[in-house]
Amino acid sequence: MTDYSAQLKSRTDYANSVIDRFLPDEKGYLAELVAAMNYSVLAGGKRLRPVFIDSVFRLMGGTDERREPFMAAMEYLHTYSLVHDDMPEIDNDDMRRGMPTTHKKFGTACGLLAGDGLLHWSAQTALKAFDYAKNEEDKDCIISAFKIFTDKSGPYGMLGGQSVDVLFTGQHPDRERLDYIYRLKTCALIEGSMMIGAALAGADKEHIDCFEQLGRCVGMAFQIQDDILDCTGNEQTLGKPLNSDDKNDKTTYVTLFGIDKAKSEVVRLSQEALRILEAARCCRQEENDFLRRLIESLVVREY
Repeated sequence: MTDYSAQLKSRTDYANSVIDRFLPDEKGYLAELVAAMNYSVLAGGKRLRPVFIDSVFRLMGGTDERREPFMAAMEYLHTYSLVHDDMPEIDNDDMRRGMPTTHKKFGTACGLLAGDGLLHWSAQTALKAFDYAKNEEDKDCIISAFKIFTDKSGPYGMLGGQSVDVLFTGQHPDRERLDYIYRLKTCALIEGSMMIGAALAGADKEHIDCFEQLGRCVGMAFQIQDDILDCTGNEQTLGKPLNSDDKNDKTTYVTLFGIDKAKSEVVRLSQEALRILEAARCCRQEENDFLRRLIESLVVREY
């Protein structure tokens, strides 16, 4: 196991422990709803967004636990979007991460409510960061991070991208509209995660803007790699059926440009992300090296 692999496992384990700690309790009349919420979160995943929050926070000199509520909140927010994405009215998927999707296990009504519950719980959890504020400066950092959290998740962020994706399904968008969908649907939460890590550490606007651009490159590369894996990946490794985009009549980078050009674009975007990271001139070299290796690994991922 390489040093990077050990670091990634350690940081993913840390993210999982934080996510578990802030989950709601399954009890009383709400036990079924909360069980569905928790099932969705605990189904697994790369925990990429909380790892980005943690890593950028460390990179920018952050040391306390104020990042932890945001790490959990971002994963709850991301999971809510997946729960709704899988439902019959949108992608109608039966499997995710090798397990039945939430609506298949708990029914469509409970699946819908579980997604709603995770959305609200994410905001409630993020606000717990104020428990770690020691002064007004800390509070200002948390307010800045929470504004990013809401901006990147709403109608002009992830939700907006999802809506354009759904409402224009079957109309075969050109590259301009496809880029718009990807920038909002996928990039927004990755951008937001990096920006939140920086904001919580007290970074200036120049650095926060830099991480927004870095997150956009990473998010675009990540989504295009998803397009490629939907056609060429291993179903068992991915934990979901292949060719779901074709099934749902969705235009992707692969359908627009072909596999080879899509792969080239993933490499180009990843190289641009690395250039932005280098230009940011962050002094904590170990954290810089980890982020660089993480970005490089996303280019060749198989799930």
